[in-house]
Order: sequence, then C-alpha cells, then structure tokens
Amino acid sequence: MSADFRTDRIGSALRGENPTVLRRLDAGFAVIGDVQFLPGYSVLLTDDPEAQRLSDLPRAKRIAFLTDMDRLGEAVERACASLDPAFRRVNLEILGNADSFLHAHVWPRFDWEPVDLVHLPVWLYPRENWSDERYALGPRHSALRQAIAAELDQTARRSS
Repeated sequence: MSADFRTDRIGSALRGENPTVLRRLDAGFAVIGDVQFLPGYSVLLTDDPEAQRLSDLPRAKRIAFLTDMDRLGEAVERACASLDPAFRRVNLEILGNADSFLHAHVWPRFDWEPVDLVHLPVWLYPRENWSDERYALGPRHSALRQAIAAELDQTARRSS
C-alpha cells in the first residue's frame, strides 16, 4: 500500500486513488483504518476537503455525515460480530485533534482486549500500536474488508 494517499486522504478518495476506501457514501467515504490492532477499525472521511469540523458543513450535509457514521458503525458492528464471537460493541468518535479534516472513527471493541484497556478509550492503548507492522493494514485483512463492504451494501438496501 502506497503512503502517498495519506498526505491527501480526501483528495485521493475523490480521485479514486485511496486504497483504503470501502464504499462511497452520501457525505463521505467509508475507509478501513491503516492499523488493525482492533480488527475492523474504520474511518468515515468527509467528501468536503475544506471541512475541518462538523459545523463547517451545511445542516443537511451534517445530517448526511452523521447518518453515514451510523451506517458505517452498523456495518462494522455486523461484520465484526459475524467474524469474532468476542465482539462487544463499537465506539463512534469525532475528534479531529491530530488530523484537521472532518472524520469519524469507528472502533470495534472485543472481550479479548487487555483487561486494563477494554473499558477505556482506544487512545490509551500503547502508542506503538499505531506503528507496529503487526497491526498494519494489509492483504490478510481482505475478508474483513469484504465483510464490512458487504454490510455497507446491506445497510444501503435496508434504508432505501
């Protein structure tokens, strides 16, 4: 996977060059996370490269973005539950502290997580989890990617 898309995640998604994109949604892009220490971690990227926060979007677009976040959250929940019996729940977060563009994190949580971390925010995991090659997104995540994408397709059919 080329690192070039990481310098312009939204622009590369709009150009069809972001390899992490799972599906185009109404107000953004569902992408699988660069790291998978919690398998199924995904992100919703806005499709507006100028938007830095939710309030930068017109109200209708905000609602569409939040609806997309719900849709991605449900897709991750269903995919992870079908692939891992230890799946517990998803956490949804709009933070924007490290990346200035509007995005939402979808973190699956599992019973097998370390007991001292399972009930805490994901951001309290060791910093090296974000750079450890063992957790880097790669070909071994193909089934997970396909499962989330299929669930996104199902949520589109259920809502129409």
